[in-house]
Amino acid sequence: MSDHKERLTALRRELEVRGLDGFMLSTGDEHITEWPAPFAHRLAWLTGFTGTAGAAIVLSDHAAMFIDGRYAAAVRDQVDGREFVFINVAQTSIGDWLAATASSGAHIGYDPRLHSCAAVRAVQRSLAHASVVLIAVPDNPVDAIWPDRPPRPASPLFAQPIQLAGKASEEKIDEVAAWLRSADIDATVFIALDSIAWLFNIRSSDIAVAPLGYAFAICRRDGTCDLFVDEAKLGREVRYHLGNRVSLAPYDDFYAALGGMGGQRVSIDPELSPIAIEQLLTAAGASVREIRDPTQLPKQIKNPVEIEGMRQAHIRDGAAVTRFLHWLSIEGPRGKQTELSAAERLTAFRRELDGFHSVSFEPISAADANGARPHYWPTAASNRAIQADSVYLIDSGGQYFDGTTDVTRTVAIGRPRSEVRDRYTRVLKGHIAIARAIFPEGTLGSRLDPLARLALWEAGLDYSHGTGHGVGHFLNVHEGPNHLPASPRPGETGIEAGMILSNEPGYYKPNDYGIRIENLIVAVPRQVMGAEIPMLGFETITWVPLDRELIDTALLTRAELGWIDDYHAEVLTRIAPLVPPDTRAWLEQRTAPLTQNA
Repeated sequence: MSDHKERLTALRRELEVRGLDGFMLSTGDEHITEWPAPFAHRLAWLTGFTGTAGAAIVLSDHAAMFIDGRYAAAVRDQVDGREFVFINVAQTSIGDWLAATASSGAHIGYDPRLHSCAAVRAVQRSLAHASVVLIAVPDNPVDAIWPDRPPRPASPLFAQPIQLAGKASEEKIDEVAAWLRSADIDATVFIALDSIAWLFNIRSSDIAVAPLGYAFAICRRDGTCDLFVDEAKLGREVRYHLGNRVSLAPYDDFYAALGGMGGQRVSIDPELSPIAIEQLLTAAGASVREIRDPTQLPKQIKNPVEIEGMRQAHIRDGAAVTRFLHWLSIEGPRGKQTELSAAERLTAFRRELDGFHSVSFEPISAADANGARPHYWPTAASNRAIQADSVYLIDSGGQYFDGTTDVTRTVAIGRPRSEVRDRYTRVLKGHIAIARAIFPEGTLGSRLDPLARLALWEAGLDYSHGTGHGVGHFLNVHEGPNHLPASPRPGETGIEAGMILSNEPGYYKPNDYGIRIENLIVAVPRQVMGAEIPMLGFETITWVPLDRELIDTALLTRAELGWIDDYHAEVLTRIAPLVPPDTRAWLEQRTAPLTQNA
């Protein structure tokens, strides 16, 4: 951590030269990307924190790290507590801390290209009655002291063919243009990389865990668009794919182009757009309309081709995870594997599959106490051995040209304790409750979330994260706007047929073990006799066996037992033809009916 101390000192010197009393820095890049490329890992370089959501405030004599509950343990492992205080944003916001801590009259710098409109305004509201001012800086002071900062990646773009996308890019652009005309808006600005990839049916490899490429876009009501992208990313085929309606310009010309939009009505998404965009448009004389990115909802509602692609990707992916679980059943009790070696083995199985592009996130491979940290990623320093009587959690996924996967299984290495079996079965009951739910079309995901918690609540237990998130089609593994959150979210809209979500209740006992069971589910129409309103339910599309040793059948109803047996029968039917004979024999044992023993 001595390097990080030196970097902190260097930043303070740089701030002093610039006449700033502090600086605000967060994870993410110029597109507010959850998993940005290394060139944007400014917070990690400065502090050592590698989580996907966090922020730091550096003052001349104080520094603080702001994280949510997912990273409460990780931040203490990664960041020097002698240099930073650790603040949970659920208890104290960045703005409130600044108002209470910064000196009267302090000027706090921030890079307006890295913070959304909504995030900056939240801080400004907290500072409204304090003599502390946020100052947008023209260039990032961290970049000035980062001598070996990696370059922005320039992986080639490639087209997502209609056979996989299910809808032509021209049709999507037409729908955006029609939306602009109906809202009496001249143009809209696209910042989110997955929105741009979906709209233009293009993909790339700039992000290690998502098939995205760095680009900006502006689309107009006449159906024309400007795509700002590095020349090195553009081959002949993708140029032909984009067609004449899409004008191409260098990536670095985007912000200058905003200055030429004076007099126009321009929409931006305040949650997804850096505040620099609003500032430049306003300065140019544009009328800024803050409205949700018009691709967000259409992107989350998958068309039939995308849904079928997701189904097929999950069958292949299920074969890889099943092979891994069979391998783990042999290797785990021998005590020679670790969290890192197990994760590497699972990724190796996935790489053998047709259509594999990358992992959809780095595997959360966690044994025993590490499993009690929901967003734990093993490192060389934290890597724990998988031993007999361990409780092992593996949360992982793959990116395939026809879909994105995300699956979690918890397994017992050896004989599990009765307490662990009880907790696992209660989590499983919640998982089944979501899988079997029938609800009115348009129901908020936050209203379904309690179904997953009831069996835990009955025992005085709970978990701190939401029950599910949206998943993209060969895009981000975390996709909005709809989720199964623990509490209502601003802008939350109802669930519609075609949305794909995760179903992942859990339980975490600090310093002991963690449990999570995750499948992906697609919202589909359900016929209910006598129904007077449209109803929906969920179709499970993940096919990986559950750990029989962890199931306490005495806690399950007959309907729940039937669901497990039906699920395992489908796993066997779909996965057995795709795995080697020894794995098939193991799978037959793991999917045998529970009801014959209940």
